Amino acid sequence: MERSRLIFSGSGGQGVITAAIILAKAAALFENKHAVQSQSYGAAARGGSTRSDVIIDDNQIFFPKVTQANILISLTQESYNTFSSLIRPGGLLLVDSKYVTVEKKVAAKHISLPMFDTVQQKIGNPLVFNICMLGAVIGLSDLIRPESIINVLEKSVPADFLDINRTALDLGVSMGIKNRN
Repeated sequence: MERSRLIFSGSGGQGVITAAIILAKAAALFENKHAVQSQSYGAAARGGSTRSDVIIDDNQIFFPKVTQANILISLTQESYNTFSSLIRPGGLLLVDSKYVTVEKKVAAKHISLPMFDTVQQKIGNPLVFNICMLGAVIGLSDLIRPESIINVLEKSVPADFLDINRTALDLGVSMGIKNRN
């Protein structure tokens, strides 16, 4: 496996960091990969800028910060404007069509999906928007198996919320698979 370097970006309250933690745990615990995750927050707890880096590899990882991402996920216009220059040529840029307008052309595949709107229409609860986004990343990249995410969710969310998270993950994976090419 080629080293995967991901930057998840958005604003506080969107679950960006939680999604990154879930991905790193899934890769390390259920995919037999090496994985590291780091995060940074803006000044405000909710609504401020957030960023979380995840690196996944078959080999040991010595530096936890992503300087050039293979995959960049931006869930706000501000995060897109700030981090779009960090995507590697040939990488993947995933944005939510409700919140981000792709303005700059970067040498990456651009995917704009209605993740938030789909979660609202199909589930009616925005709390699982981040899990839908994580599913889209997996559907687009085949980075890990969706079952590995479910395994982490089973250990980290209350049982009452497992079905809604599973549905959100499935929605995201389906959107990602449909937009692979």
